[in-house]
Amino acid sequence: MRALVLDPDRTARHGPQVLADHPEPRRSAGEALVRMRVAGVCDTDLQLARGYMSYAGVLGHEFVGEVLEADDSAWVGCRVVADINAGCGKCRDCTERDGHHCQERSVLGILKRDGAFAERLVVPQRNLVRVPDGVPDDAAVFAEPLAAALHVLDEAIAGRSAVVIGDGKLGQLILRALHGSGVRVTLVGHHQDKLDLARAIGAEAFLEAELPKDLRVPLVVEASGSKTGLERAFSLLEPRGTVVLKTTVADRIELDFATVVINELRIVGSRCGDMQRAIEMLDSDRLDPTPLIQARYDLLNADEALRRAGRPGTLKVLVDNPS
Repeated sequence: MRALVLDPDRTARHGPQVLADHPEPRRSAGEALVRMRVAGVCDTDLQLARGYMSYAGVLGHEFVGEVLEADDSAWVGCRVVADINAGCGKCRDCTERDGHHCQERSVLGILKRDGAFAERLVVPQRNLVRVPDGVPDDAAVFAEPLAAALHVLDEAIAGRSAVVIGDGKLGQLILRALHGSGVRVTLVGHHQDKLDLARAIGAEAFLEAELPKDLRVPLVVEASGSKTGLERAFSLLEPRGTVVLKTTVADRIELDFATVVINELRIVGSRCGDMQRAIEMLDSDRLDPTPLIQARYDLLNADEALRRAGRPGTLKVLVDNPS
């Protein structure tokens, strides 16, 4: 089976490699075998390739696929996306919440579980979400990052204002999630063409150097993954405002906690979201993520897709499985 594999012992020299003979995944009870149709490259994949979390295995966690086998035959043949967090199903976090913080969890393509840059993969059947006929693959593949973007709404209030820092693919999705939910949102970035994508849907957008000096909002979402972005986020917050951190990076970033205390600020980490909510928004026509697609590659060239996604300024790169 073809798969893009991260081997820390070899990656430092050669980067992640496409292997033609990677072992076929074995489905256990409660799991589904899925054929990957389309997968998306995420910044987290790039961080993993640089050593984040010391991950080894098949990369990739954004995908849309077709179920080949499952305990429940009703799933077979369905187009699906999936929650990437595979909890134990028994602990309090799994039974009372969403299992995203189960201490025994594996995470697709990130922690103790092979990912989606492969011809086939296995995921827990309970994690599957059906893709409606009206949602094409190129939109459905955005479900996982869109779910993460929509999770910001748990900190936002419709009609109020927010700033998103970072005009890359995650920032663009968060902008669309907030804008489509009635939040007055402004995008801040460094690329005029990407800011134009925000303006095209009716949102405000500014180059960082051209921000109004008096701009202050109750909510800032940091989606740039940079130290300067985090510093800018705090400078734009009203007293008692909230900054939501959406990016994971391998490097450590220092933080001036005096500002947090003096202005009584809230810092919220925000990770995965509700996949069903993401699919419902894609099916509602309130949000179209496909203008963010910039390049696509065959699975045989998934290593090139990763390199392309790592170029500064690149938006979404997709990987197709033609088999």
